[in-house]
Amino acid sequence: MCAVVGVINSKNASTYAYYALFAMQHRGQEASGISVSNGKNIKTIKAKGEVSQIFNPDNLKTLEGEIAIGHNRYSTAGNSSLNDAQPIAATSVLGDIALAHNGNLVNKEEVRSRLIQDGAIFQTNMDTENVVHLIARSKQESLKDRFIESLKECIGAYCFVLASKDKLYVVRDPHGVRPLSLGRLKDGGYIVASETCAFDLIEAEFIRDVKPGEMLIFTQGNDKFESIELFSQTPRICAFEYIYFARPDSIVEGKSVYEVRKKMGEALAKKFAYKADFVVPVPDSGVSAAIGFAQYLQIPLEMAIVRNHYVGRTFIEPTQELRNLKVKLKLNPMRKVLEGKEIVVIDDSLVRGTTSKKIISLLRAAGASKIHLAIACPEIKFPDTYGIDTPTFEELISANKNTEEVREYVEADTLSFLSIEELTQSIGDERKYSLISFDGDYFIK
Repeated sequence: MCAVVGVINSKNASTYAYYALFAMQHRGQEASGISVSNGKNIKTIKAKGEVSQIFNPDNLKTLEGEIAIGHNRYSTAGNSSLNDAQPIAATSVLGDIALAHNGNLVNKEEVRSRLIQDGAIFQTNMDTENVVHLIARSKQESLKDRFIESLKECIGAYCFVLASKDKLYVVRDPHGVRPLSLGRLKDGGYIVASETCAFDLIEAEFIRDVKPGEMLIFTQGNDKFESIELFSQTPRICAFEYIYFARPDSIVEGKSVYEVRKKMGEALAKKFAYKADFVVPVPDSGVSAAIGFAQYLQIPLEMAIVRNHYVGRTFIEPTQELRNLKVKLKLNPMRKVLEGKEIVVIDDSLVRGTTSKKIISLLRAAGASKIHLAIACPEIKFPDTYGIDTPTFEELISANKNTEEVREYVEADTLSFLSIEELTQSIGDERKYSLISFDGDYFIK
């Protein structure tokens, strides 16, 4: 899971890209970067850290041009280092290009090995770099045709934004696993971004979602853009976008993330068979589901866990040691509220179990007498190779323990999950979703 943005036909392209990345900081905190074309050359600034730590008015002023792409990194393929920050900028026979990618290519190693055998030299561990080499080695005459030819060798989940001296190319994989939306800026330019919350911040008008298998081509100075159906559509948006990744104020495939999460909480409440004094959400990702849970059962909701907002999200930290430390730094229970109370704790997901175990330990230390843990998604039993950092079965507690064993490990008094059916009903409509974390259906091969 990363964030990508593309802007064209705006004199404030780099500034808009910056604010869009700022709005999507939750999608990746390891590194950030922006590349801008001035019509002749492409300049890139990228570094490890968060958006506000990297960019400032002075260095944004140096990114002059009407075409910009940007990226927030969350490592799924590659290491957490500056080398693996995006966008990747390169000079080719067709001029400067810059490429950024959200997703994961499942055939990365196969393609990379072939390219290395052919003489390619790689400077990063990212699957994104495969595409740069494929473009460079293509015999097609135009960048458009080189990019299209390269995409035919990409198997997996992807949203790409590619900038050249005078064009912006945007493409989404045939399954539409990761979200990508198109908007119109107030100055007449276009913007694409991983989430619509980026549009809200800069007051851009949402036009539509980029379709699965679609390529959009924008040209500097041209108000119209080209749409190409590269691949037939078989939509399978990742259910985790609704569960955890997307901001609650985003609209994903026409659905309010906030409303979907509330429905997940309602589904949990419908089968809750215990009493409780109040509901406690794990902030911030468990709040929407907790509201739905509390409203359905008509019991109070207490923000009894205070979050330190200067600490990032624990699930997307690159190592377990950092995740453990950040739980305590990030969350502090309120003893005066919790002491002697029977509570329901609502969280969005339970992946490794370490965060839930630590939270319950903190709540007990603060005086909670009984703790019911309710998780607003099904048990995660399979690694997701399409852009989520759950690479092995060994890391997934529900892949190795049954529900009762998980309850014992996290030390909750009761533990409940949504079923897959309850999850899909909460999201709504008849479309298929990417549910591989829950059912092991690896549909991209």
